[in-house]
Amino acid sequence: MALESYKSDNLHLIKEALDYTQVGLTVTDPSLPDNPLIYVNKGFLDMTGYQETEVLGKNCRFLQGDETEQIALKQIRAAIENKEAVTVQLKNYKKSGQMFWNELSVAPLWIDENEGKRLYFVGLQKDVTKEMEQQELLEQSIDEVLNISVPIVPVKDGISVLPIIGTLTAPRFDKIISTVSTYISQSKDDYFIVDLSGLLEVDSFVADAIFKLNDLILMTGTELIVTGIKPNLAMKMGEMREDFRELNTYMNVKSALKKLQI
Repeated sequence: MALESYKSDNLHLIKEALDYTQVGLTVTDPSLPDNPLIYVNKGFLDMTGYQETEVLGKNCRFLQGDETEQIALKQIRAAIENKEAVTVQLKNYKKSGQMFWNELSVAPLWIDENEGKRLYFVGLQKDVTKEMEQQELLEQSIDEVLNISVPIVPVKDGISVLPIIGTLTAPRFDKIISTVSTYISQSKDDYFIVDLSGLLEVDSFVADAIFKLNDLILMTGTELIVTGIKPNLAMKMGEMREDFRELNTYMNVKSALKKLQI
């Protein structure tokens, strides 16, 4: 086989391979005005719904829309300006107007040419809409679980109880802080009981969280009462704060309510 024929066949094979992939592939030329597209593969056209003649010679911003994230666009512009690689996830729009999540990777490509090295930018586009929707559903589920895990119970006028059951994590504690703040500002309770008898794990984070919760509640004019403190948690809290004994604590909710009713 002649060398020229081999090169021609090889180039044809490469183009077929690039068109075969489901990932969008683009090449832009920053030496031309507005860094236009000079190559797109079939994957890009199938993903966006455009024809090759509609996109070649244009900047990729035609994929952008009202909800396209400005932070992601700034990252792309900065990477191109600094001739660096970047990967972002942003909302793009097909020719039909349908929004899709595009995982876009852009990288500089230097090609040896007669006049020296010439810079191009290669872009890889992947439609990750399903993955992003699943992530959104997961986050919604986590939010619902966190909401359920903050079951504030009003037991009588001016007194409410929050039982903390299971493991106290940082996201859960943040949710507790937010929920308790809103609840107390509306209920104007005199006493707020936090019951820790259902905690599975006790560590310095839990101890610190109780002090933070106490400081927050005191600022609202409501008095915090802590029940169900186990000996190991009491020891940790005593080691962390000398004013631990100033906390209003009881063995259980029943004894706390009995004392308050008196």
